[in-house]
Amino acid sequence: MSDEIKTTALGRIGGAAAKAAAYAMMLLFTAMTLYPIFWLIMNSFKSTREFQVSQLAFPREPTLSNYVEAWKMGDFALLFPNSLIYTIGATVGIVFVSLLAGFAFAKIASRATKPIYNGFVIGILITAQSLMIPLFLEVNLLGIYNTRFAVLLVYVGTGLPMGVYLATEYIKAIPSALIESARIDGASFWRIFAKIIVPMSMPVAVTLSILNISNIWNEFALINILVSRTELKSLPLGIYKFSGSLSTDYGKQFAALTIGMVPMLLFYIAFRKQITRGVAAGAVKG
Repeated sequence: MSDEIKTTALGRIGGAAAKAAAYAMMLLFTAMTLYPIFWLIMNSFKSTREFQVSQLAFPREPTLSNYVEAWKMGDFALLFPNSLIYTIGATVGIVFVSLLAGFAFAKIASRATKPIYNGFVIGILITAQSLMIPLFLEVNLLGIYNTRFAVLLVYVGTGLPMGVYLATEYIKAIPSALIESARIDGASFWRIFAKIIVPMSMPVAVTLSILNISNIWNEFALINILVSRTELKSLPLGIYKFSGSLSTDYGKQFAALTIGMVPMLLFYIAFRKQITRGVAAGAVKG
């Protein structure tokens, strides 16, 4: 009996030790993730001279002038709304077209379904960098260079391969009996899509939104070749200004980076529960 008690006690001690080690590891990784963000925000309130003297200390004389100057010099009053337009517009377009295509590929049988679907999925393997020159030539040929339409079109197009794949695999799990019953009752495919597919596909729609909002907000390479007019550029292009002649003006540079980062932090804080549920529920079974 004493041996059993010892074994039980040792088991409890081992379990507690393993649990403590797991929590310590999670705290360590959390600190490693949050510290760069804290360091960036902290130094954005320093003057460049103070930063050069001490990069790790708290600011002795915090100043908001870095943010005021960075906002003006980066033309953020123009670029911030553009980033919102591109991010929201492209995300809505990707989610809508992905669900629509996913419904067709998953539930509407046709000889063309498989080759068209494979064409979409192949796009996952193509990097944005390999598309830059073809896209630049194409938007010039179509006469849409330096337009918001070109930016939104390219963003939606590059987001569709992954979106269509996730939506198709998710919608396949929706019982076909629901669609067949609706068809028997005389419902059109558009009505089935609006009343059945969209409500039941909200988890994967949330997942796609999360992925694309972050990617599009921070996207730099494609928009850099699609527009040259300042009034059409996005926030990352404004931040890029501080890597040239202003590269040694650390205070303004950190302030500009913080301005670009804060909206994503606020987005996560405001929708963290929906994000967690969406990622968990939107997982696709292989």
